[in-house]
Amino acid sequence: MYVGRFIVVAPDRAAYRVSSRSFPNRRVIERDGTLTVAPTADAPETDNPYISYNCLRITGDGDRAVVGNGTQVDPITEKLELGYPARDALVEPLLALDYEKDDYDTPRIAGVVGPDESYVGIVRRDAMLVHAVEEPTLVATYETDRPEATALEATEPEKMAREVYDLDLEHPVCAAAVAQTGDGFETGFYNGE
Repeated sequence: MYVGRFIVVAPDRAAYRVSSRSFPNRRVIERDGTLTVAPTADAPETDNPYISYNCLRITGDGDRAVVGNGTQVDPITEKLELGYPARDALVEPLLALDYEKDDYDTPRIAGVVGPDESYVGIVRRDAMLVHAVEEPTLVATYETDRPEATALEATEPEKMAREVYDLDLEHPVCAAAVAQTGDGFETGFYNGE
């Protein structure tokens, strides 16, 4: 089954996977503590604004992490840094940016992991859903486009990235993950190598 890009958010960790039929030549790179989806060196040139974006950021004070499938990750992180409650920081950018205006009306998905509360959200052409997370919860851009409980066994970021990359869902490209530690967050990624 092809579900497109998806996130799994748990109370203490989160993972994101790029799945793509159209743009498989991408990878996750680390830049100054932020994980970014970027084209590989052999990727064809494109002016598509949805190909490269920050997919995982940690707030400046290190107490919350944000994952998502597009540019919404940055304003969600910024709102958290301004002191917004996690739910509001998630809702406002999703509502403002809306679903992607591509050929598929691709939903935007995002999640926030924090010390007291974690959330997962999606904005689709026909709805916006935001749920508090008490167990690992998956939401995808296609097919599984409403939050639902799922399994996420790994707790170390690189192993989580590999676990979601290896799920029996079509067209894996790359994955990123984050986990709370005693003094903040740790990140990891897997590019299918």
